[in-house]
Amino acid sequence: MTTSAPITPLTPTLQRVAQHLANGLTAQEIATQTVLSPVTVRQYLRDIRESLHCPPRCKPPVIVHRLFTTQQVASPTAGRPAPSLTPEQRLLLRAVAEHSDPGDIAVAAKLAPADQRAALDQLLADTGTRDTTHLVILAHGWKLLPTNPTARSGANQ
Repeated sequence: MTTSAPITPLTPTLQRVAQHLANGLTAQEIATQTVLSPVTVRQYLRDIRESLHCPPRCKPPVIVHRLFTTQQVASPTAGRPAPSLTPEQRLLLRAVAEHSDPGDIAVAAKLAPADQRAALDQLLADTGTRDTTHLVILAHGWKLLPTNPTARSGANQ
């Protein structure tokens, strides 16, 4: 979903929740740290998606990427140097940051759908990241992903 509509600035409350998400916390962890109910946190995450013009079911890595590209939260700093990634791994990294559906990730990364999971597991291992959200967060800290929202390629699903 590509949109030319301006991003709605987040309210202070949504910005706090978004920053927790951008720090790598899950919805349950955000609820625990903020003493909000899990239901409230899930609603806030829906509100954040809507403000960023993300599809209703997009995954956290896509939301986090949009938070950074729209400068709604503070940019991360990586505590370690960027790993050396192949061009194919960089393409997969960008696909994971911009798409939620595994099929769309495979197409954007120019991978056979059957090879997408193994390639992603290898990318996570090579970057020392625990999951795709952590990967996107560190990739922004390493300046491996574009920070300009107009630099996105294709649909943000």
